[in-house]
Amino acid sequence: MLNIGDYALHKATGKLGQVVAYGHEILDSVYLPTIKVEVVSDTEIDERTFLEDLYNKWEPIQKEQHSNN
Repeated sequence: MLNIGDYALHKATGKLGQVVAYGHEILDSVYLPTIKVEVVSDTEIDERTFLEDLYNKWEPIQKEQHSNN
């Protein structure tokens, strides 16, 4: 389970960020949980960037792994 403040890696894009919110998407009458992450791995972007996707598209990582990148 990813909690607010945890670091997560997006499986498809490789973007790394910190979980800031939860959400949901309804597709074909099915409730699908999402998480919203503030991206920290985009050094070429000078502004805050957020990415929201389905919960199962994210992988939790340890803070130490983030610090080593």
